Amino acid sequence: MRVRAGFVWREGNRVTLYRDGIEFFPPMLQAIEAARERVYLEMYLMESGEVARRFVDALCAAARRGVAVYCLLDDFGSLKLRRSDRRRLVEAGVHLAFYNPLDWRKWLGNLYRDHRKLLLVDEAVAFVGGAGLTDEFLLGERAWRETMVAVSGPCVADWAVLFQRNWRRWSRYCLPKGGDLEGGKDGWSGRVQYSAAGRYLGVKWALEQRVRQAQRRVWLTTAYFVPPVKLRRALSGAARRGVDVRLILPGPHTDHPAVRHAGRRFYTRLLRDGVRIYEFQPRFIHAKMALVDDWAMVGSANFDRWNLRWNLENDQEIDAPEFAVRLEAMLRRDLEDCEEITLEGWLTRPAWERLLARLFGHLDLWLWGLAQMRGVWPSLRRGRLRRPRRPSGGPGARRG
Repeated sequence: MRVRAGFVWREGNRVTLYRDGIEFFPPMLQAIEAARERVYLEMYLMESGEVARRFVDALCAAARRGVAVYCLLDDFGSLKLRRSDRRRLVEAGVHLAFYNPLDWRKWLGNLYRDHRKLLLVDEAVAFVGGAGLTDEFLLGERAWRETMVAVSGPCVADWAVLFQRNWRRWSRYCLPKGGDLEGGKDGWSGRVQYSAAGRYLGVKWALEQRVRQAQRRVWLTTAYFVPPVKLRRALSGAARRGVDVRLILPGPHTDHPAVRHAGRRFYTRLLRDGVRIYEFQPRFIHAKMALVDDWAMVGSANFDRWNLRWNLENDQEIDAPEFAVRLEAMLRRDLEDCEEITLEGWLTRPAWERLLARLFGHLDLWLWGLAQMRGVWPSLRRGRLRRPRRPSGGPGARRG
């Protein structure tokens, strides 16, 4: 049974928009260095390298000066985080936990992953977006194109609650409770939005509702485009009634070519309905953004059925014309680096492209059918994903 227990809209928030790791990693590290009480980090992808080293250094330094540091990493996404880095965190006093540890006995239960990306410092600022702590987001001429936002105001308290809910399930340490934060008089309206592996699909519901109600524009950016049928219909319906619908999707640079080809099988229908499709050319675009009229959403969720159904996701909603102007400027800058796919050009594409779309489209349908097998979803709902054993004692242990 799905639970509709989301967060409410809150007034008085401030949101800063960042483009690429060269912009957002420095303020994230500075926030950790300035932390005085606590740091929450929830991350899907963390791999040993230069970026991870900087964050491990900052987290360890914060823990050594008495800051309570809690890191929740996805067990699969952190496979390439070396034991030496994990040992440094634990020895410095960082509380480290892992979401859904891999176990062959879980079978398809291993597909449930924590895809969220959240850094919260002193319940004063929350960084939310699609970036992992890996070198792909910073180093090299083709560093992944990514977007993050820094949120301050009442929504930060909700971000803390969302982190604490997940932490209680997968960790062995208690968390201090925070209080509500008051917003400024000139702040923006915002809401914490999330998805919880099929139990709550807030990101999907919010986006579909906004697209169906769109009056002027629907501009979406996503790294993986295999959208649920309701979202496809909503996009086509908006385009048919005259809304400016644009999709910014990965071009030749992607970390999952099969997913790109599987998603391209939807192009023909969307183009016929008036949706404009752009493929980003210079590098891999990993950002996840939505701009519908003056409503915006930025976060970790790709607008595809796999992410929205299997993963934990987190997004920040903002309903403010001023922020919409800033996000529009960012999207227009991305459009300059895109190649538009026209219906005429698409219908005359090479035969090998048609074959790949059909091949990986059938594979996607087969895998999706396998994932719907009876007994997979109940394994999560009934709590059969095994948690770590509670310790009998020791510093930070949960007692009683």
